[in-house]
Amino acid sequence: MITRRGIVLNGCAVGALAGVAQAVPLKAQTPEEIPLWPGKPPGEGGPSGPEKIGGPGKGYGAVSNISTPRLRVHRPNHPNGKAVIICGGGGYFRIQLWKESAPAARWLQNRGYTAFELIYRLPNDGWNVGAPFADAQRAMKIVRMRAAEFGIQPDRIGIMGMSAGGHLAGYTALQPTHAFYSGNDRYEQVSARPDFAALLFPVVVLRKPYDTTRTRRELVGSHPSRAAENAWSLDKLAHRGAPPTILFSASDDPIAPPGHNLALYQALHEAGAPAELHIFEKGGHGWGLGRPNEILSQWPEIFDAWITRRNFKQ
Repeated sequence: MITRRGIVLNGCAVGALAGVAQAVPLKAQTPEEIPLWPGKPPGEGGPSGPEKIGGPGKGYGAVSNISTPRLRVHRPNHPNGKAVIICGGGGYFRIQLWKESAPAARWLQNRGYTAFELIYRLPNDGWNVGAPFADAQRAMKIVRMRAAEFGIQPDRIGIMGMSAGGHLAGYTALQPTHAFYSGNDRYEQVSARPDFAALLFPVVVLRKPYDTTRTRRELVGSHPSRAAENAWSLDKLAHRGAPPTILFSASDDPIAPPGHNLALYQALHEAGAPAELHIFEKGGHGWGLGRPNEILSQWPEIFDAWITRRNFKQ
């Protein structure tokens, strides 16, 4: 498990190295962690040994070998009543904290949102394929049940995800009642449905021509049936009751090109669900907050404006 010292140091590094222009408040509260499950999590499998944090390279600051799924809580000094659960990407074999979920959490915290980084279990660590989805549903329920404690409104709790984390967030938004686990404690008295969803460079489609992602391999294997591909493709799960959803892509993304978000946007639109799509000219994949000189670095402000003007009583 990541130490408290590691949490603080990684949080500082994120702001410095990701080009975050906003200053961290001097009295910003130190992140705390909330386990999702009492005892061993539900589901089969799991890793052995301690958690791993990626060193230099593409996986720098990414966590894997997760046996204790949890929420890392970033409380603002002045809560605005809204909360966002953030799912970093990593192809369901690691979670990009340093360059994806942590920068977004700090930005949201500075704007008054209560941000929760979701450290979820991974199929590549030996967990069954439903483990990350059970964790996401459980996280939504914990945050909603404890809303008053966090100073948030129980009907203003959204989910955000990047890449594979975007797939996880999207699935949770579209299929919040899918039975990935059974439970009967107090958290199971509330809904797992997010009140809004924000998906950044997400993996949406598992079918050709988008059948080359690590997400697809981890979820359905190398030679899945068409039924399996469709069962995990978000565009096939869109329905009228989906929560308001905002989608972000970069045109030059080589891993999750805009076709993923276009497919989901079209499916949501045709179903009559509220959706908004933004495609930036450049940015590639895994851009986190983006760099200050990039147009896509405007996405947090666009997201904030989108949330501010929404009426969630629908």
